[in-house]
Order: sequence, then structure tokens, then C-alpha cells
Amino acid sequence: MNKNIAVIILAAGKSTRMKSDIPKVLHPICARPMLGYVLDLVYGLKIKNVIAVLGHRHQDVRKQLKPGIKVVIQKRLAGTADAVKMAMPLLKNFKGTVLVLYADNPLLKKETIRKLLYYHIKNNLDATLLTAKVDKPAGYGRILRDKYASIYGIVEDKDADDFQKDIQEINTGIICFNKDKLAYALRAVRPNNLKKEYYLTDTIGILYKKGCLIDSVTIPDINEALGINSRSELAKANSIMQKRVNEELMQSGITIVDPDSTFIGYGVKIGTDTTIYPFTVIESDVKIGKRCFIGPFVHLREGTRLGDNITAGNFLEIVRSSISSGTFLKHLGYIGDSRIGRNVNIGAGTVVANFDGKKKNTTVINDNAFIGCDTVLVAPVKIGKSARTGAGAVVTKNKNVPDGVTVVGVPARIIKKRE
Repeated sequence: MNKNIAVIILAAGKSTRMKSDIPKVLHPICARPMLGYVLDLVYGLKIKNVIAVLGHRHQDVRKQLKPGIKVVIQKRLAGTADAVKMAMPLLKNFKGTVLVLYADNPLLKKETIRKLLYYHIKNNLDATLLTAKVDKPAGYGRILRDKYASIYGIVEDKDADDFQKDIQEINTGIICFNKDKLAYALRAVRPNNLKKEYYLTDTIGILYKKGCLIDSVTIPDINEALGINSRSELAKANSIMQKRVNEELMQSGITIVDPDSTFIGYGVKIGTDTTIYPFTVIESDVKIGKRCFIGPFVHLREGTRLGDNITAGNFLEIVRSSISSGTFLKHLGYIGDSRIGRNVNIGAGTVVANFDGKKKNTTVINDNAFIGCDTVLVAPVKIGKSARTGAGAVVTKNKNVPDGVTVVGVPARIIKKRE
């Protein structure tokens, strides 16, 4: 079935209503551009014939696409029908179903789109819309049906009369087309507003008048088809996606004490029996081992790798650091660009000063070291195996601490070697 399906992803829009210079589809949801979720949907359906229509700052958006996705550039943003029309020459020899998706619909689930495609193909339809029923449809286009309950058009909210405004069945924007019927309808679309834009929704009325078969599949949760057009909608989508991420982690054997106050980026890997306490922020590109205790009030930034049986506790920030199993970082500190061995104790108030004003430098702390409270490690520096730093010590850059010694003071100096 997938060989006879092509997907057109509309990703040309600006962030006008979001008042942003960043392309709308690159705004992050759970620490990932929203476009990434739509691409995952397509990859998950194993559809290989994919076209992305790009526009505003297309060079930046193109970086998010994998090889194999065809690209066309909509130089003048003249509406959704114009965008789809620009993609059609790349489907010149294609026969089958064309699925139109929007890159600012990141919450769609694979099961929903699979159901839409199956219904469309099974019933040999010319157009199949993904619709929803809502109690308060303000802002959405309404589905128009004739006396036989057949769909004959879509009316935008601003153009609807009082009767049409009471219609609760709304358009999500996601549509499957027979490719040849879509091509016919696109040729007949005319601009109908002051902006001279061409709307894809007008193709439904055109196909109805031609006697084509049009039907719909109803989505049970309108939030799944939420389009992102404002900062408030971005925040709403982020909240919904965060619940999905947290739920998936909990189902895999992770304890999240308070999901509502725990923020975990998309793609974070966490081992079983790890506990995440409230007010913890874990960015993308973080991996955490098994049986760890993280939080509360912990910020794990990108590039962090934690082994098994690690305790990383209150008011702690870690970035671009690798920490081996059994290490204990319980209270208050900053660990940046560090390589920490096994069974290390990091005392409260420890700071790794990794930035010298020009570049980030690396700190290495070897197995079984004991870092006393309020220690400052000025990178680059190495702490040897089983070495100790006294409370308040400042180990200056390149003043490496040998294995098994204790250093104290400012700057730190050796006072004894441990047996």
C-alpha cells in the first residue's frame, strides 16, 4: 500500500502571528523542532515518496530533512493550494494517493493517519478529510454537508454565516486525495481574498461539483490535530507532548514522582528503576542509567551521560559531562565538560569552572576521588584516583592532583598522601 502513497508536507510558513524571525516549524516542542514530529510520522508509516514545500528561511528548515525527501521552494507564500500545486510536478508519473500534511501539526499520531489512509484507499475515494467534532468550533473551518450528509465544501470561520457558525464538525486540514483528482481541482482553484491566496480547502467544493466521492474520518481528540499559530498554542502543544513523553517513560519502568513538574526532552534515554523527582529539567541528548535518583531541582543539559546507581540531587546543573556508575552528587553544584569515574563523591557546593573566557575546558575526576564541599576545579585539570580535596579548596588549571593525595587551600596544595 505504501508504494502507492505520496506525502506533501507544507512547511513554508513564517512565524508572523508568533512574532518571531524563526521559521514556525523550527520552534521547539519538548526540546525538538516541531517539524521533527511530522517527519517521524511519515517515517513511521514507511512512506518513501515524500515532498516538503519550504519557504521562509528554507536553508535552515532543509537541515532538518533526511536524504531522500524531495524539496520545492515556495518563493511567494500564496496559500496552501499554491504550495501543493508547486509540488505536483514531482508527482508527474505517480498514480495513487496524495496525503497532505502540515509541518505545524506535531501532535498527530501514526495510528490516526494510518486509519485515514486505509479508509480512503479501501473505499476508493477521491478525497478524504480528517475532521473533528467540538463544542466550541470558533476559529476553525466548518464542514458543509448537503441534505444527503455528503460533504460539499468547507467554509472558513471568518466567512461563515450565523447558521454555519453553529456547525460543530470542523476541518483539521489533513486530507487524502486521489492524485489525478487533486491535480484537476488545483487547476480550478481561484484566489478568493484580498491577499490573493489560493486555499486548498476550495478543492473540496470543486470536486463535489464534479461528482467526485468525498468522505471523512473523525478524529476523537481535537488536540491531536492542533495547529501551531501562536505562542499560546505552542505552549499547549508542549504540555501535551510532555505528558506523552513522561507517560511513555513511566510505562517503560521509570518512576516520575510528579509528571506535572518534570520536563524531559524528546529522545532522552533513561534506564529502568530510575526515579525522577519534581522540578527536574532534562534536555534532549541526555542518557541516564538504571537505578539512579535524579532531583529535585536538577537541570541535566545536552550531552550529559550518567551511568547506573547515580544520585544527582538538589539544585544541581550538569552539562556535556560523563559520570560513571556509583557516583554521588547530592547537593548544590555545577558540573560542566567533565569526565567523572566510578564511586566518586562530589561535595555540596562544588563548581567545575570550565570556561576561561575563550573556550570550554575539560575536567577529569578519576575513580574513588572525594571532592570536598565548596571545591572549585578550574579546568583543564585532573584529579587522580582516590585523591581528596579539602572543603573550600581551589584547584587551579593544569595543577593536576596525583593519585591518593589530599589537597587543601587556595590555591590547593598537597598536605599528605593516602595509604
